Amino acid sequence: MDVKKSSFDTLPFSKLFQHYISGNGTITDFFETHPANKGSVHESVDSFEFKGERSVGASILEKYNHEHLDHEVTRDQIGKVKKHDCLTVVTGQQVTLFGGPLYTVYKTITAILYAKKLEKETGRPVIPIFWLADEDHDIEEVSTINIPGSYDQTEITYSHIDYENAPPASTIQLGDELSTVQKLLKENLDETDFTADLLDQITSYYKSDRTFGGAFGDLLMSYFGKHGLLLAGSLNQTAKSHTTHLLKKAVKLHVNLTSSLDDTTYALKEAGYHDQVQVQPSNLFYLTESGERIKIQCVDDTWSIPSKKWSSSELLDEIDNHPEQFSPNVFLRPILQDCLLPVAAYVGGPGEIAYYAQMKEFYENFGYKMPIIVPRFSLTIFESAIDRILEKLPFEWQKYLDRIEDLEKEFVETTDSVDIEKMFGIWRSQIDELSRAKRDKIGDIDPSLKGSVGKAKATYFSELDKLKGKVYRSVKEQEKVQIDRIKRIKNNLFPNDNLQEREIAFIFFMNKYGNDLWDRVIDKLSDEDPYNHLTLHL
Repeated sequence: MDVKKSSFDTLPFSKLFQHYISGNGTITDFFETHPANKGSVHESVDSFEFKGERSVGASILEKYNHEHLDHEVTRDQIGKVKKHDCLTVVTGQQVTLFGGPLYTVYKTITAILYAKKLEKETGRPVIPIFWLADEDHDIEEVSTINIPGSYDQTEITYSHIDYENAPPASTIQLGDELSTVQKLLKENLDETDFTADLLDQITSYYKSDRTFGGAFGDLLMSYFGKHGLLLAGSLNQTAKSHTTHLLKKAVKLHVNLTSSLDDTTYALKEAGYHDQVQVQPSNLFYLTESGERIKIQCVDDTWSIPSKKWSSSELLDEIDNHPEQFSPNVFLRPILQDCLLPVAAYVGGPGEIAYYAQMKEFYENFGYKMPIIVPRFSLTIFESAIDRILEKLPFEWQKYLDRIEDLEKEFVETTDSVDIEKMFGIWRSQIDELSRAKRDKIGDIDPSLKGSVGKAKATYFSELDKLKGKVYRSVKEQEKVQIDRIKRIKNNLFPNDNLQEREIAFIFFMNKYGNDLWDRVIDKLSDEDPYNHLTLHL
């Protein structure tokens, strides 16, 4: 296994993210601390003040992790959280089917390694925590994984019942549909020395009576619990009762909160960046008794969902009486995290970093300071077979982001002994020149026939283009082996014209390289940082 550094510049990442990675002065103004600035990081840690109750955070962690795979190191880690000087590094995402894409493990590995680094540098206990986004209800996002073949992808999708308003995805029971997606998974994974063990492990966690959240948590802890990872979330009574004051503050200060988000978002756009999340007057959702999660709207101090309306005072009373029925949006969730856990740093992907850029003043409205926002590792995995055929082709690996048609055309142009474009270009020029001369002579005979010369030339050019296409196809057929290699490389490195880390299920690589793959990756990345895109050569 070998790791090489590569620039983000030639890859499809936003300007905002690329400037954040490089420490560009404009974007860093939107954050409290840049993680690459060691002095600022230590200053942030030294001045860190946890405003919550450590016993509450520990209680939530005990409940969450007791429900999942309980390693001996897990209990030790929870014990450390109770200490007055303990810090946490948090990451998280939705509870995707069979663990989700590669970035799931890249986030997790970054949190584990950054926690170790911060602990070593500060001398304080630092715990990596994966926050299960257990209140999110984007069920489409959690329900699909991609398994690559040689030249295309197989999309495995869990089919839900039709929800008028979806519940939190973590609460959905897997039920009978699970057998369908498990069958598809087995059919589409190549059989290797590791397949039987991998499928046994997955089916031991993903059972019809389990939920998306429960199965996802078990799977994640089976691979990373031994590295000290803990799980957390807010869809529980303890979390709700201890964050009631924040939910109420989101109502009381909604004008100020909206204004601060609007102002920061405007400043981002003025600086040439994009806004990741649309700002709305309400940052709350309502959890109905039937389990649905519905966005609360706010217009002129009236709060509503389709079946209910509240004045601000009525809504505050209902939050007091039933905090379990209220849920934070993407802006409010980090505030709840920081209330429940001593979050010194948050590990996020490009999209998360973009919406944190909108939040600096939002934090201040709640009396909090934004934690250190650490970019997750971004990697592209190169299997040895891909490395070998890359050497036989004229393109840098980033070039395979191009359309397959453009890659094939460019390959034919660069490898054929005859310059097809040049040959046909000269041919067209010769015809054009000859046609002009003939047009004048024909015009002398009969001026009304001049237009017919142009039509004849257009017909000739049309036939010439058809012939050129046939020549290209002939060359492509002769170069079929290389063209197939181009398709295979593109499908492996940039499936669906996207980054590999965003598309491919991480269990795909475990099936080929073993259940200990991520242990080896953690060892290999222990001395790396996330400020370059890394290529991992297996």
